[in-house]
Formats: sequence, structure tokens, C-alpha cells
Amino acid sequence: MPIQWFPGHMAKARREVQEQLKLVDFVIELVDARAPYSSQNPMLQEVLGQKPKLILLMKKDLADSEKTAEWIASYRKKGVQAAAVDVNQKGDIGQVIQLAKAMGQEKMDKLRKKGIKPRPARAMIVGIPNVGKSTLINRLANKKIAKTGDRPGITKQQLWIKIKKDFELLDTPGILWPKFEEEIVGYRLAAIGTIKDQLLPLQDVTAFIIRFLFEEYPNRLKERYEIEDSSDMVELFEGIGRKRGALESGGHVNFDKVADIVLQDLRSGKLGKFTLEQP
Repeated sequence: MPIQWFPGHMAKARREVQEQLKLVDFVIELVDARAPYSSQNPMLQEVLGQKPKLILLMKKDLADSEKTAEWIASYRKKGVQAAAVDVNQKGDIGQVIQLAKAMGQEKMDKLRKKGIKPRPARAMIVGIPNVGKSTLINRLANKKIAKTGDRPGITKQQLWIKIKKDFELLDTPGILWPKFEEEIVGYRLAAIGTIKDQLLPLQDVTAFIIRFLFEEYPNRLKERYEIEDSSDMVELFEGIGRKRGALESGGHVNFDKVADIVLQDLRSGKLGKFTLEQP
């Protein structure tokens, strides 16, 4: 069943991105390194068209580094610049600035040839909600400009930001697309906390994650909750619930609490680094 979610401010943001695109030299698109395909807005790709693009795989500290390297190689093979970013690493922030400067250089060279005094390169920064855009902007500008939070959809309006003397950045609100045609995309985005927890049944998202981890990272759940793989999901929820004390009166396991425990452990890195898809 397709998942639909398209608040009014996101429809407005799409129109604004389309209108402002002509003001910028290139686009910086943020995706989540744990789900680069699922966190890339297909609707936004239509809007951006052939505009030069730099893709940043955010939250690399939470992702499987081998798979992140595969994703970067895949983007570069297609002729798209890409880099992985941990916003708490100064070296990563410096790399973003260098890559952005290099991308704006062509435009600056053209201005010089025409005898026009070069201006700072202009970039638009785009991405889906809760991908780390506001935090990255604050690190790039080295001061608090953009609002940050762990809830999707904090940024609601566009904002120009000067990054040293190197380039100017146009911030835009995080934009989701009207409908997730692939149900698995919805599960992946829910798992990493990109879409609001109320949009999908969290027990279903947790069951998806448990199955994924046993298939791709089989020791993680065993080490964290001391459970063995089983085809019976009820048995797995029971095992985790009893280990972690997610009980209600009468000693029954509270499955909602189990779902919350597993998802919080996953998102905080307590279940280790992981990537939900490969190129």
C-alpha cells in the first residue's frame, strides 16, 4: 500500500525550489548515508534537471563505511560528485567547502573571461527532512544560523547564508514527495527517523528492521538482546521485551515498548553501524 504524506509547506517549497534554481550555480543535495537511495527525493530530481550537483552522504558515522564507499564510487561513476560527511568532523566540513569551491570555479572562470568581477559561487542546499541539513549549514558558516532539531521538518522557509568568502548557500525546507510507491522505502525512512513515527505502525517497522539485521548483520541482535534468529516474529518481540523489561501488568510483553526500544537503539548507533541498501 503506497504511503502518502505531503504537508502544504512542502508543496510550496517545491515551487520555490523551482523558481530559485535559476539563481544558483549548482545544487548540494543531502542524503542519509544509511539509506542513500530511499532518502533521495525522486520528485526533486525532476525539478533539479541537469543542474550540476554535489551529493553529500550525511551521518556517515552511523553508516556501514564499506557500503558508503560503494555508494560514493557509484555516484562518481555516473559523473556526480559525492562525499560522506560527519558534521562533527572538521575535516569533513573542510572537504565540503573545497568541493563546493571547485564546483563554482567554472562559473567564476566564465565571469572573468567576460571581464565581470567574480562573485562568490551560489549553491542551493536541498534534501528530505531530518537529514542533517541545518546542522551542516551551522558548521559550514561556523555559527548558529539554521534551526536544528531531531524532528523532521524544522526548516520552513528559504534563507541565504554566506560561507566565509567562498560561496553563498540558499537553504530550503526539507521536502518529501507525495507518495512512496515502494513500501520498503517508507519502512527504511521510518527506521532511520526521517518520517514522523506516527505515519507507519512502529511494530511493523521494527519487524522489518529485525528481519533486515538478522539477514545482513546477524550478530547485532544476538549481542544486544541475547536472542537467536527465528521465523516467529512474536517470539523475537517476546525475547527482546523480556530481556529489556518491556513488560506490563500480568508480566505480558508490551510490543509497543519493544518497538520503541529497538528503533531508539538502531537510530542512536547502539545496534552498530548499518546501511539499509546498496547501489
